[in-house]
Order: sequence, then C-alpha cells, then structure tokens
Amino acid sequence: MTFTEFNSLSKDDAFSALQKCCVSKMWISKMIESKPFSSEDELLQKAASIWYDDCFTDDFKEAFTGHPKIGNVESLQEKFAVTKDWANNEQSKMADANLETIKALAKANEEYLTKFGYIFIVSASGKSAEEMLAIITARLLHKKEDEIFVAMNEQHKITVIRLVKLIDNLAENADMSTHITTHALDTSTGIPANKMNIILKEFRDNEWKPISVGITNKDGRIGDVLPAGIRLKPAFYTMTFDTKLYYESHNQKGFYPEVAIQFRVTDSSHYHIPLLINPFGYTTYRGS
Repeated sequence: MTFTEFNSLSKDDAFSALQKCCVSKMWISKMIESKPFSSEDELLQKAASIWYDDCFTDDFKEAFTGHPKIGNVESLQEKFAVTKDWANNEQSKMADANLETIKALAKANEEYLTKFGYIFIVSASGKSAEEMLAIITARLLHKKEDEIFVAMNEQHKITVIRLVKLIDNLAENADMSTHITTHALDTSTGIPANKMNIILKEFRDNEWKPISVGITNKDGRIGDVLPAGIRLKPAFYTMTFDTKLYYESHNQKGFYPEVAIQFRVTDSSHYHIPLLINPFGYTTYRGS
C-alpha cells in the first residue's frame, strides 16, 4: 500500500497492517495514535521512539511471540536450504548449511529458550546458519537482564524490514541510514576480516552492557549494528571485536584476545568505527 493509503486506514485496518510488522499491542496502539504521519521519515522515527521509549520488557516479550520457534533440525534445514533466496542477494554470498551446523544451531536455540525464557530473536536476513550460530553462541553468554536489550534491538530491525515491505517506497523516501557502522580489515593479509564477532556496548547500571551483537560479512562489515531510524543518546560506548576467535578460525595465534574501542557519541551524525588488525597490533580512527 502507499504511504497515503496507510495514513487513511481505519483503526482496525491499521492494527491488522501493523501487526504484520510487530505484534506488541503497546507499539501498535501508540503507532495508531500517532497517525497521520507527515512523512515517511516521521513514521520511521516514531516507530523507533515508541519502541525504545514507550515499550518495556513485557512489550518486548509479547513482540517475540510473533515469531516461530526454531529449535529442531528439520525446520532449520528447511530455513537455510533456501538462504540465497530469502537473503535477497544481500552483502555476502550464502552457502547451504551443513548438518553439523544445523544440529549445533538447534541445540543452541533450545539452550537459549531455557536460559532466557523466550525464543532467540535475530534479524536473519542475509545471515547464514554458520553466522547465526556464532551470534547465538555469543549471546548465550549474556546475563538475563542484559540479553533482553539485545533481543529488543533485533526485534526492531525486523520491524523496520517489515514496514518497508508494508509501505510502498518507504526505503526510498525515508532515511534508512544507521547511526553506527563498523568494518574490520586484517592488515596481515590485506583483506577484510570476515566472520569476526562484534559487540556494541553501553554503560548502564555501572557496567558495560551489550546492546547489539553482529558478525562481519565478506566485506568485513556489519550492515545492521543498529536498526534504521535509531540514534544513540549522547554518551560513551564501546565496540568490542572478538579477535581471539577470529584468529583461531584462521589457525593463527593473536596477541590480543579482543579489541575494545571506546568512543563518544555527541550528536546524530554518522559514526563509523573501523578496526585495522593484525596478530600483534591494531589501529582505529573515526571513519566516514
């Protein structure tokens, strides 16, 4: 439907349409209250501000129920057998998952559900089963009170993707940029550092807490550190690169088990946090 048609929907029809994007009743009701939107940008920004400012843990968990549970080998095999189709030719070329990876991912999904009490939520578009396994393995290490913030970020990434599908030309007419981007380059080989886990953290409750977990693609980048429309509040943040696992996967020994880059956000402009890494040193700077 067009943006104009969406603005004109009745409350019942708008509820049905928005429910396809996120099933949190709080989020849906606040979105309906905000209609009509003056522009696609306002719609996207309101979708974010409602989710982050007006919704809470119960609303997040309600939204998670809108996704199917993936915890058995058969469903995962079916999901990843067509990876290259549902990924829509995004950043990296995907290969079909092998059975060993599928079984490990199924086990991790069950462990996640047992530990946190809700299913593993991740924006899966463009990610292979191997990459998803790396992400869930990292997130299983989180405390229960911390993981909910990572999961709610992933939920909103999915919500934005579905809003783009719902409203014609939304991506063309709204600012879809992300506030924080990153990439890692292995200077010992001169090629991007593929499959490196990266965690974005904020200082909360007197500790560094995770808010986003990703893994670099073949270009050494993560395209969705944060959902489109989100702007971090002015503060200090840390981006942690798991260099230990990266070098182990390449049968190398690195001197630094991780690289934690602390940086300061002062405004809504774009922040690019790159890492140039080799087994015995690293460099960073504010990129563009």
